[in-house]
Amino acid sequence: MQLTVRDVSRLLNVPESKVTRWIKQDGLPSRRVDGKYHFSRVDLLEWATTRQLKVAAEVFDHLDGETPSASGLADALELGGIHGPVRAANQEQALRALAEFLPLSDGVDRDVLLRLFLAREGMASTAIGDGIALPHVRNPIVLHVERPLVTLCYLEQPVDFNALDRKPVHALFSLVCPTVRSHLQTLSRLTYALHDEGFKQAVIRRALSEEILREARRVEGSLAETNRSGGSR
Repeated sequence: MQLTVRDVSRLLNVPESKVTRWIKQDGLPSRRVDGKYHFSRVDLLEWATTRQLKVAAEVFDHLDGETPSASGLADALELGGIHGPVRAANQEQALRALAEFLPLSDGVDRDVLLRLFLAREGMASTAIGDGIALPHVRNPIVLHVERPLVTLCYLEQPVDFNALDRKPVHALFSLVCPTVRSHLQTLSRLTYALHDEGFKQAVIRRALSEEILREARRVEGSLAETNRSGGSR
C-alpha cells in the first residue's frame, strides 16, 4: 500500500507542508498520480534514515502477503558478521570490500552488486553522519536467505561519502533480507539502534563484536518494552 502526504506527515511527526517542501527541495522520493503524491515505505524509511529522522514503527506494518520477521537486529548482525578493518582508498574500494563480505551464495555476481551500490550513491549519499553509512541498492536486497542478515564492515582509514555532516565514513552497514517486509523491519531496528547513544558509540569506537552484539540486544529489549508500553495504553 502506498503512503499519502498525510501518512508521511503522521509517521515523521511533521506538518504536511513540510513533507511537500521535502519533496521539492530535499529529494524525498515520491510519484505523482492524479495530482497527488504517493510514497513507498521502503523509499521513505531509507530517505529518513540517511537524514537521521525518526520514523514511527508502523511504517512497515500492513504489508500484504508477508508475515513479520522473528529475527532481531542482534541475530541478523551475528549472522551477517562484523569485519575489518579493511584498507580502502576511496568510496568504490570501500563498497567493493563490503560486497565481498556480504554472506551471499556463490551465484551472486558481486561486481554487479558493486555497480548497484555505486549507482545508488550517485543518486544520494547513504552516509547518515558520524562516520557511518548504510549502503544499499535502489531496491532492497531481497535474496534467497532464510533470515535477515546485517553486515558491518570497518575501514582502516575513513573515506569520503559526501555525507551531509561532511565527516568521512569508517563504518558501513548493509542488509540482505528474504522479503521487503523483513528489510523494512530490520532497517527500522538498525535505525532505532543508531539513535541509541550506547550502541552508536560502540560502533563508532569499534568495540569488540561481543560488545556491539550486547548493545544491540539491550536496545532490542528497550524497543520491546516501548512497544509493550505503547500497546498497553
